[in-house]
Amino acid sequence: MSGPSHAGDDVIGFEAAIALIGSAVGPLGTVTVPLAEAEGRVLAEPLHARSNVPRRAVAAMDGYAVVDAGTQVGEALRVIGESCAGAGFGGRIAPGEAVRIFTGAPMPEGSDRCIMQEYATRQGDVVRFNRGYGPAWHVRASGSDFAAGALLLDAGTRLTPRAMVAAAAADVADLLVAARPRVAIIGTGDELAAPGQSYQREDAIPESVTFGVAAMVQQAGAATVYRATGMDQLPALEALAAAALDAADLVIVTGGASVGERDFARPMFAAHGLELLFAKVAIKPGKPVWLGRAQGKWVLGLPGNPTSAMVTARLFLLPLLARLQGRRVDDELRWRTLPLAAPLGAAGSRESFVRAHWDDAGLTALGNQDSGAQGALAAADWLIRCPAGQPALGCGAMVSALPF
Repeated sequence: MSGPSHAGDDVIGFEAAIALIGSAVGPLGTVTVPLAEAEGRVLAEPLHARSNVPRRAVAAMDGYAVVDAGTQVGEALRVIGESCAGAGFGGRIAPGEAVRIFTGAPMPEGSDRCIMQEYATRQGDVVRFNRGYGPAWHVRASGSDFAAGALLLDAGTRLTPRAMVAAAAADVADLLVAARPRVAIIGTGDELAAPGQSYQREDAIPESVTFGVAAMVQQAGAATVYRATGMDQLPALEALAAAALDAADLVIVTGGASVGERDFARPMFAAHGLELLFAKVAIKPGKPVWLGRAQGKWVLGLPGNPTSAMVTARLFLLPLLARLQGRRVDDELRWRTLPLAAPLGAAGSRESFVRAHWDDAGLTALGNQDSGAQGALAAADWLIRCPAGQPALGCGAMVSALPF
């Protein structure tokens, strides 16, 4: 893994910034966890099946297991036993015999067909089958789901609820997964107050950004281990930076990213050896986003405006967390081509990411694209990617978009 370089204040393009994350950021390591604690984690090695599933041929319906060659419509067959899931019939079946069987139960040795109970007429130990029970045989063959040794989940797979089913089916008790990134989040700004308290100060606003960032961290499989809000006083912010670097693998700082006398997001880490990977990105919103390293820990600086912060977190934080867990940046940047449901204005001189809403007609850009907008943020479920200088587009035009 290559280390950060001194980026100065150079502005780079979006693709260049993402490429730097992909090349410079690597996984934190691996841990072994019990299967029951693996949900949301990322597999660190391929997961192969221990055995065939099903291990034996099983019935796909409730009915009777028979030897097809010895079974005719209306002819009497002797019922010699029963096969249940988890408690199969121990003997062998011969032509002219039947075994009562239930869905998921192992087919008795010698049998090759399950006739659904809807076609059966039983009296005591004798069963007859009515016309129309074919043509399906209602048997799941051994290994028909997957065979022993089959690759069920590849390394880098996030263990979603669906993937957890496959992991359990592999018949393993423990999984080797990527270490969960420990994240610290620091919000900066004299104007910030805790939600529920800001109304008590006329010049205060609720601190909202870190709540959205923390939710994004959790959804990405990481853990927020430290949260703090600091006023624009450099010594105090330097102390917060030290505590965050001590606690976490990644520190996210919001606000203070401009060049004013009270913008301390980068200076607060300078005393801790901050080296920048990139300092600014030519995008709108979010040009002040930056990434560096201090004391061996990654530090991501997000703008203080809520919309800018959440857009840049989607574009940079999620790929960064993916790399820390051994995944690719592309795993979090899956662009789709979708139609516009309403006209889209021309882009400016920077590549822009327009907040939009999707419905059955397509994508519609939200009316309020201000970087500080919060009321419209909840309605934005897609980002439309607009190259610099892109002309206005009409309804029905196809655009590149990312789930937001």
